[in-house]
Amino acid sequence: MKGVRKTDKFIVLPENINSVLLRLDEHGHTAYIVGGCVRDMCMDIPPNDYDITTSATPDEIERCFSDKRVIRTGIQHGTVTVIINNEPIEITTYRIDGNYADNRHPDSVKFSKKIEDDLARRDFTVNAMCCDKDGNFIDVFGGIEDIKNKIIRCVGDANKRFSEDALRILRALRFASTLEFNIEKHTKEAIRKNAHLLKSISSERIYSEFTKLLCGKNAVDILLEYSDCIGVFIPELLNEVGFEQHNPHHKYDVYEHSVRALDVCSDDAIVRYAVLLHDIAKPICFFTDENGIGHFHGHAKAGESIAYNIMRRLKADNVTCDTVSMLVKYHDYTITPDMRHAKRMLNKFGYENTLRLLEVKSADTSAHVIFDDDRGRHIEEMRMLCEEAYRQQQCFSLKSLAVNGKDIISLGCKEGKSIGKVLDALLWEVIDEKLCNEKDVLLERAKDIIKTCQENIVD
Repeated sequence: MKGVRKTDKFIVLPENINSVLLRLDEHGHTAYIVGGCVRDMCMDIPPNDYDITTSATPDEIERCFSDKRVIRTGIQHGTVTVIINNEPIEITTYRIDGNYADNRHPDSVKFSKKIEDDLARRDFTVNAMCCDKDGNFIDVFGGIEDIKNKIIRCVGDANKRFSEDALRILRALRFASTLEFNIEKHTKEAIRKNAHLLKSISSERIYSEFTKLLCGKNAVDILLEYSDCIGVFIPELLNEVGFEQHNPHHKYDVYEHSVRALDVCSDDAIVRYAVLLHDIAKPICFFTDENGIGHFHGHAKAGESIAYNIMRRLKADNVTCDTVSMLVKYHDYTITPDMRHAKRMLNKFGYENTLRLLEVKSADTSAHVIFDDDRGRHIEEMRMLCEEAYRQQQCFSLKSLAVNGKDIISLGCKEGKSIGKVLDALLWEVIDEKLCNEKDVLLERAKDIIKTCQENIVD
């Protein structure tokens, strides 16, 4: 044991957390905040939440907080939730885990009175530290030193840690991505050896961890180094690895191109998934011409359904599945940077998704062999035009048109489909700047459109 140490930081805990630690202490139990919140404090990152561990058993915890509402949320694992000032606070008894038959959850747990036993079952050294109400740290496995050196290292035997809970494999990669840490040699070897165990993890948990990884600052390096691990749950990406494009516009294989494009992306998860998957159909659409130049005609459209199936398999929500696949389908969408085409894009995709599509296109361009200044400039000009049109509340959708269905009905147009056709015709003339978006002007033009439609029906 490396012992109890006083940190050089002034630790201030939220009032509710401190009150829980204090009450457990007053009743003769030891108690600490533990895990990720301690890691974050060591890194001067405000914790999102606090986990509390204690020598008290669940029954003893309930007696300590008999004046509070106590919920036995995970009693089989020693966890109860105490409601303090309407805030739920989880408290877990020190424990030793039994076997992990499903590579995810312990078959049984044994309560302990020693904090060292509880820390020994945790995943990584940086998450195996605890801190009491007075700021005293217990760091049994050198977590503080690993934080200083920016290292992700398993507690104890890495192979055992990953076989116990295979999700820890993805958590290691996620922490390396989000914290910009390196993975220690033996931990890295165990990740590769046990990566196949990720197949036993639920899609929901995979999606949650991988999304955080994908949005991390070090995502590019992690994705490039651990493509074989990512391929366990997105095997379609393995078809891209080493797939040379044989095209003068590309210096990377398909996978590396897609990953390096993430370098210029925001942390919008939908954009990042779309960029990662934008060329997913290239391997199945590839052919070479008589000069040996590689082409991928139709890969964007073909990629739409592949991307959708991947996102659906990961159990992403419907909006994310639809939006990611749409962005993949249109990532080669031709743009002309003028206001008329900007409004056409806004009409087709909506404001938020237009900006996302332009970001995907910009990322794609950034990972070509030579950055295309004209293409990059056009994308940026189009983004500025779209933002201007949105800011000025210019008309690019039916809801911003100065007339509506009732107005068209008042002109004598009764059939539903015809009303819609008239409104659409007016909208496109406004978008193309052939008409002003003024009610009187639109109604006069609508009369002509209705008359023309009626004459066509008679003919």
